[in-house]
Amino acid sequence: MSFAPSTAAFDRADSFVSYSAAAAPVAFERTASARAAATRGEVRIELELRYSGRRALTLRYETQGDASLPALFVAGGISAHKHLAPSREFGEQGWWECQVGAGRSLDPTRYHLVSFDWIGADGSLDIVLDPADQADAIAALLDALRIERLQAFVGYSYGAMVGLQFASRHPTRVGELVSISGTHRAHPYAAAWRALQRRAVALGALQCDESQGLALARELAVLSYRTPEEFVERFGAAQVVDGRVRVAAEDYLDHCGNKYVARTPPTAFLRLSESIDLQQVDPASVRIPVTVVAVTEDRLIPLGESYDLIERLRGETRLRVLRSIYGHDACLKEQSQIDTILREALADCTSVAA
Repeated sequence: MSFAPSTAAFDRADSFVSYSAAAAPVAFERTASARAAATRGEVRIELELRYSGRRALTLRYETQGDASLPALFVAGGISAHKHLAPSREFGEQGWWECQVGAGRSLDPTRYHLVSFDWIGADGSLDIVLDPADQADAIAALLDALRIERLQAFVGYSYGAMVGLQFASRHPTRVGELVSISGTHRAHPYAAAWRALQRRAVALGALQCDESQGLALARELAVLSYRTPEEFVERFGAAQVVDGRVRVAAEDYLDHCGNKYVARTPPTAFLRLSESIDLQQVDPASVRIPVTVVAVTEDRLIPLGESYDLIERLRGETRLRVLRSIYGHDACLKEQSQIDTILREALADCTSVAA
């Protein structure tokens, strides 16, 4: 069984009222590479974290596109990072190169793209992290880069949650939010999935094999990202191999787990996974235009949550609903559908800015 990707639309416009919120106090020192089409650098800051007090942090960022262009902040899931796509300066594979590049929806010849590594992503912070902390860290990074205001914040999954926090906490610093497969609160079903993943890591640590526990956690996560319909299409029946039954998807899941372990410290996974479950933002506090992108088959962000979100947002709001066998991962797989939505949303915010 397969689903042909399609879109449904829901538009709502409320009065748009600007308001201000107090930003967390920060202090920073900036180091960066020479000016180029793409740059990388570090920003050292002190930030008051919601649950963990004032901390010294290092933010690692990357930009693509000239700094004089309209600025977009781009953020993905907890396994995403600062490198969106290959550039002349940094040629390695990026996490969202299907949407980032010349002629694509996120075109660095048209926009100044800014991204960073999540705080805690290097595994050096074994503390409670809230999505609001990430939003405040982004505001501090923008201060360091002398970016007063983003034309748009484009967020996927955890990045969409942080985008809602940013729009709530720093409303004067962003013109529009594109929120893909993310919402204002952690759904109890999705939180239960993640709790089991963290238990897998803990069991691995008890057996002195934390990496194996992390691999299993990632394999459980992949099952929550994808759908039964995709597995029917990709995998066949179980087989008996060396006296045991092995199901067809095991090799794929093992590959996903091992690949994740090679690049992710267990502490980073645990603390960022917890952070998702702490997501709580009042949609009524978000008063900028928002494009919400939902996927019918997404088991982590049920469609009802997206409807609840758009009903309570207070700015101009548009909902785009996709159907995809890739579920929560549709943003990474349904390239043409996401491209169309991004172009439409960014064209709207460009016309408003003009």
